[in-house]
Amino acid sequence: MSVRPAGYRGQGFSLRGEKNRFVLPPSFRKVFADNGDDNVLCLIQHDRYPCLSAFGLSRTDSFEELLDKEEENAVRRNHEFDRDLRSMQLWGFAEAAFDKSGRFILPEHLGGLVGIDDNICFLGGGQFITLWDINKLAAMGASFAGPHAACAALADEARAKAKGRGK
Repeated sequence: MSVRPAGYRGQGFSLRGEKNRFVLPPSFRKVFADNGDDNVLCLIQHDRYPCLSAFGLSRTDSFEELLDKEEENAVRRNHEFDRDLRSMQLWGFAEAAFDKSGRFILPEHLGGLVGIDDNICFLGGGQFITLWDINKLAAMGASFAGPHAACAALADEARAKAKGRGK
């Protein structure tokens, strides 16, 4: 019986800190370790939402199978499917290394695409994590109200902690 990879779940929040770094929350770092991934965030613009998607390198093992499924679904629905384009979308991610404390530098071009400036809300999505600016997440409406409320509470805690340190 094959072992199912650990999934990303829950929420997290990080303010931009010293040396322009954000911090990947411990619960998400644990999934990287559980999946045997290196400390590398694979980052790409989400295909539907104003956020980024992130995952570990082990997820790339399933890309060909995913392409096959998407192509089969398109054929079944009599829709066009550009396998080359979809492959470039999947494989077009940037890599950002993180240290044992989870600190990483978000590539500016990616943050700029989705409006991430001084904060990141992390939302677990099973095989991936989404990274949001808290205001963009708030603008998503009722479907995202629960995750936004959790991230807003985490943001308040992080800002109070930073203020207590004199930041």
